[in-house]
Amino acid sequence: MVLNNIWFLLLIFLFGIYIILDGFKLGAGIIHLGLKSDGERKLSLNALGPVQDFNEPWFIFAVISLFTAFPKIDYSNIIVLFLSILFLLITRTISITLYKKLNSERWNKILDIIFCLSSYIIVLIFGISLGNLISGIPLYNEKEFSGTFLTLLNPYSILTGITAVMFIRMYGKIYLVMNTEGEQQNYVSMDINSSLGMFVIAFLFHAIWTFIAYPVVNKNFIDFPVWFILPAMIVLSIVVIPGFVRSQLYFRAFIASSAILAFCVVITAVDIYPNLIISNPNPENSLTIFNAASSEQTLLTMLFICCILIPAMIVYKVFVYRKFKAKASNIK
Repeated sequence: MVLNNIWFLLLIFLFGIYIILDGFKLGAGIIHLGLKSDGERKLSLNALGPVQDFNEPWFIFAVISLFTAFPKIDYSNIIVLFLSILFLLITRTISITLYKKLNSERWNKILDIIFCLSSYIIVLIFGISLGNLISGIPLYNEKEFSGTFLTLLNPYSILTGITAVMFIRMYGKIYLVMNTEGEQQNYVSMDINSSLGMFVIAFLFHAIWTFIAYPVVNKNFIDFPVWFILPAMIVLSIVVIPGFVRSQLYFRAFIASSAILAFCVVITAVDIYPNLIISNPNPENSLTIFNAASSEQTLLTMLFICCILIPAMIVYKVFVYRKFKAKASNIK
């Protein structure tokens, strides 16, 4: 039972790290076509610099760990969802690489669209998936998904997807402001507060809907009120961002936005624990960290592997950030 809980925490950590590290890159992709010129779009890609690579391995490692530690999740057909995301991540990476290699105005326009659309779709898929993770999906007695694709596109999950897009869009803008200079920095910084406002509106609607419509996921908060510190920290992080932007303390604004994302990940974990996939309307069919787990030996072996790989991945990521942390310069 202890191993099951350790693996739940580890998976939250892995997916959380990926979302935080790749979130602002996805945000930069979402606003990519909104930049005023080809020069600004090239500058935006230069600002991504060292963070273009080595984010996807976190996602792949998290997915492999999920299906190895909790193999019965395969029966929910969720693997198709992860393969779709992986395909879009690869497509996005290829578009960025080709953009830098090809010196063709026509191809660059096509690659701009691919980069932007793939980023949008990835965030929407994550958001819609999160919505279904909280609200639950119909599972048979064999714990297999019994709905259709349209079942997943319910109003609550769509609102979750929109809320995710609103936040990631703001997150990407803050990152670009922090890592660019001159006219583009001024242009993007003026729009951060409006993006924050749109996110706050969507977030409030989402929070109220969740609290009213899905009391099951509020159980852990009601039983352990100390968890209410998490939404309080989100509110605090939201409040300080405009002041940081106004004072041009962009790194602090970036840390605050990263904190919002981290707190949202933890809130989701508290909401669903000990479930991995909630069955709605039959909660007894839910996949949990106990009924979907591998053998104790498998969990121990995988934990040993993670203890080696995760520190190595963190050290490499820190090295890359330190080596390539200079701001992008204006492109004439």
